[in-house]
Amino acid sequence: MRRLIALSLFMLLTSGCAVGPNYKRPSVNVPGAYRGATPQEAPQNAAESLGDQKWWEVFQGKQLQDLIHAALQQNYDVRIAATRILEARAQVGITRADQLPSVSAGAQTVNQRSARTKQFPQFEASSNQVDLSLDWELDFWGKYRRATESARANLLATEWAREAVISTLVSDVAAAYFQLRELDLELEISRRTLASRQDSLRLTQMLANGGATSMLDVRQAEQLVFTAGETIPDLERRIEQQENFISTLLGNNPGPIARGTKLTEQLHAPEIPAGLPSSLLERRPDIRQAEAQLIAANAQIGVARTAYFPQITLTATGGYQSSALTSLFTGPAGLWSFGGSLVQPVFAGGRIRSNVKFSEARQQEAGLVYQQTIQQSFRGVSDALVEYRKDREFREQQEQLAFSAQDAARLSETRYRGGATSYLEVLTNETNYFAAELGLAQAQLNELLGLVRIYRNLGGGWQEQ
Repeated sequence: MRRLIALSLFMLLTSGCAVGPNYKRPSVNVPGAYRGATPQEAPQNAAESLGDQKWWEVFQGKQLQDLIHAALQQNYDVRIAATRILEARAQVGITRADQLPSVSAGAQTVNQRSARTKQFPQFEASSNQVDLSLDWELDFWGKYRRATESARANLLATEWAREAVISTLVSDVAAAYFQLRELDLELEISRRTLASRQDSLRLTQMLANGGATSMLDVRQAEQLVFTAGETIPDLERRIEQQENFISTLLGNNPGPIARGTKLTEQLHAPEIPAGLPSSLLERRPDIRQAEAQLIAANAQIGVARTAYFPQITLTATGGYQSSALTSLFTGPAGLWSFGGSLVQPVFAGGRIRSNVKFSEARQQEAGLVYQQTIQQSFRGVSDALVEYRKDREFREQQEQLAFSAQDAARLSETRYRGGATSYLEVLTNETNYFAAELGLAQAQLNELLGLVRIYRNLGGGWQEQ
């Protein structure tokens, strides 16, 4: 019976209670649908979302996939985030160890000899000791359990922070690659236009030498050549700088980037399923990170409140002590001691109360950050949806403009060669066609960048193969 009572008392002291509030997810105002979502999305497919797809399913170009693979393996931000996970995991182990007793072993030997004097004879003493000691602060109020809960939540937040870095990196590499291919397209347009205008200039010079036209037409033809030619060096500069930027994302030194599918051949669905806004809370890594930080801050309130209650500590020591080393483990050499202490704070100058208020304020701040992150996420998705839809409409109009400008440039060239108009008409229409082609390339890029932004804001991209 005594053993049963002692065991029950021991379990009571070691389990105790955990002061402080238990975590409860805050209520958030979740809209029924995203603003900017297309009405064509069927209700039965409303749960489908582009964010649920893996990044290699969204970005299907072989070269782009190779670049993303290389970035995920070598990018320094991803590697730093992974190292922070190791730090947080180690911190969990450090914090959790406070719940367990601390056991230490020691050995000591002392030999003393005093010199002989007229008053005292020579004295010699020897003491040898081996002991094992235990020191345990009972977690009766849940101080260390709450601290471990906070450390685990911080570890989870760090893991979600890594997923957010991966999601951002995938989107950044895809966007940078599309921008590079758009610059390649602009360079191709500029070189083709320059070659065509150089041929037209030679023809105009031949006509001027034959007296069929004036030098004004030659100068106007030269303007077309120079307008196309001046864009090439600037585009070459931007292309090389964009390659350097992509190389940095890959964790490499600046260097060339292999090309793949042309900008105009990039595959993507015209309609993007957005899914339900409520699923965004579980999919988007920055929201999950903010919630984990809220859980950690909530647990710290319990850690702070335990300072109001007494600390209960158990200490025990056992071992052997003898004046002779040969008889250390024999005879009546054993020793032991057992004790306990209880320390109750009486006056701390308001430190404990202020620490509790500080923890509660930190928890309130984390809750507001969590709600703000959700609100900004909804806005990001809505902005990206309307941007993608309007960019697609703009690109369709820009295609018609480019086709019309191309036909006008062709007709004006025909009329000029037939003597029906001046070269000023050719100059005007060629300039408009060149600008329309470059505008179409930018419109095609904006549509692809809109797709990237939708995918990122829907919380996609962090899934790994």
